[in-house]
Amino acid sequence: MQQSFSDWNKTELDSFLIEITANILAYKDADGQPLVDKILDAAGQKGTGKWTVINSAELGVPVTLIAEAVYARCVSDLKDERVAAARKLKGPRPKISGDRAKMIEAIRQALYASKIISYAQGYMLMRAAAGQYGWNLNYGGVALMWRGGCIIRSRFLGKIKEAFDRNPKLTNLLLDNFFRGEIKKCQRSWRQVVSLAARKGLPTPAFSTALNFYDSYRCQRLPANLLQAQRDYFGAHTYERVDQPRGQFSHTNWTGHGGVTSSGSYTA
Repeated sequence: MQQSFSDWNKTELDSFLIEITANILAYKDADGQPLVDKILDAAGQKGTGKWTVINSAELGVPVTLIAEAVYARCVSDLKDERVAAARKLKGPRPKISGDRAKMIEAIRQALYASKIISYAQGYMLMRAAAGQYGWNLNYGGVALMWRGGCIIRSRFLGKIKEAFDRNPKLTNLLLDNFFRGEIKKCQRSWRQVVSLAARKGLPTPAFSTALNFYDSYRCQRLPANLLQAQRDYFGAHTYERVDQPRGQFSHTNWTGHGGVTSSGSYTA
């Protein structure tokens, strides 16, 4: 594992976190055994991720990767419950066979693609916050600031700067030609890793939610129309129609007994 992370740090994944992960995996305890294996698998948190998730919910921006990372820490903190559950809850055997080098490369590509999604979501949040609070953000400059010294420092922050230089009004990094091309190159491996992990019962919360966001974002029509119908049925929250202009809301008396009064608020 240490060698893999060290090798990855010579690729597009070159970053502070990949670098220190390689160093951590190489560190030996006094008895010569890897220290990381002796650290309790219950992660703490100071609140930065939680604040980001709360803010994203307030602004209605799907920062799913950071949210999943926060909740993954919460799950890890259920150590005693997990130990008890492991004795009773069964799943598939996690043994994986096949070409080891190819699988490691597939994991690297899945990590790279997921990392791009995380930055794309972060920029979505900044753009929404700028609109809400009246900020005038230099998005390319923000990337360079992170590259100057930050725990999320990474090589491709320069590519983010270039993307906003090409199009200062870029709505999403995924729509930039470079990042769209990188996702295209990684997509097959990304899906392979997520599907294999699911079949083998191995949790990959960040990889999985990143892929789900990508597939949702590229989907022209989602089943949220049924969700809106349900909301209107039980709460008269109204809905928009595809055959009418955006911003025009309708309400249906679904049962014939509910009347025509709709909810006074539409967005939460």
